[in-house]
Amino acid sequence: MNRKEEVRYLLSLTTGELIAASKGQLKLTATLDELYEYLAEEMVAEFRKAAAGNKIVNFIMPVGPTQPYRIMAEKINFESIPLKNVRFFFMDEYVDDEKDELIPESSPLSFRRQIGPLFFDRVRPELLMPADQVIFPRPEILADLPGMIESTGGIEVCFGGIGIHGHVAFNEPAPGVADTDPRILDINEFTRTIDATRHKGVGGNLENFPRRAITLGMKQCLSARRMLLMTRNESSEFLWANTIIRIAAAGQPGDDYPVTYCRRHPNCTIVSDIATATAPKFNI
Repeated sequence: MNRKEEVRYLLSLTTGELIAASKGQLKLTATLDELYEYLAEEMVAEFRKAAAGNKIVNFIMPVGPTQPYRIMAEKINFESIPLKNVRFFFMDEYVDDEKDELIPESSPLSFRRQIGPLFFDRVRPELLMPADQVIFPRPEILADLPGMIESTGGIEVCFGGIGIHGHVAFNEPAPGVADTDPRILDINEFTRTIDATRHKGVGGNLENFPRRAITLGMKQCLSARRMLLMTRNESSEFLWANTIIRIAAAGQPGDDYPVTYCRRHPNCTIVSDIATATAPKFNI
């Protein structure tokens, strides 16, 4: 496979041709607001089903995209949906550059810090799941995570975003990435650059942006009975996702873009908005 030529071909497709090439895996919304509403409703629909059952259901959750969480909380509160039968396995977290320790929760970059104001602080307390059903990967439980997931029924849905180099969670391009388990790893420099420029308030501080992360493995993500992944450009000025959405939706599976392995999943949907799925101005 010549990835450069493949990308040129994918960027030559019309949006309609791209949808056809995805073989049913790509869904596009007209606007970003509709995209966030769709994602929120899909998540809440799963939580409704869990609430109606008699067992705890596992979900792999991202912290970003952040926009659906407010909508989710509003829906949960309005419908009084209890989350007692829901267990969240969050995908990842940043790790200290020098030590195998999570960055402090006081850091503005910490996913553990962000998810409270985004979601948990917005949901009525009586509707929340017990604290031990919210699990972030941590160095001290790293080796236990695959067994924790398998012994509790596996993952119902893996929700997640797609990075510029095709990472899902922090599963960056690497040989054999599709078979990886939870681990601490170096973050791809393309990922670091994008995150340091789009994270509000960081101002492109690459020197001090984390270089390492802890993540669930690609094996855990791909083992989910359903996958729902998204990516999008967040503004008309910062256009970075037009190419990766096409690779994710119609590219050949390969270690260089881990998300492409999701194309082999029997129940995977990749969602974005029409503007992001539109080919960039120049096909270089």
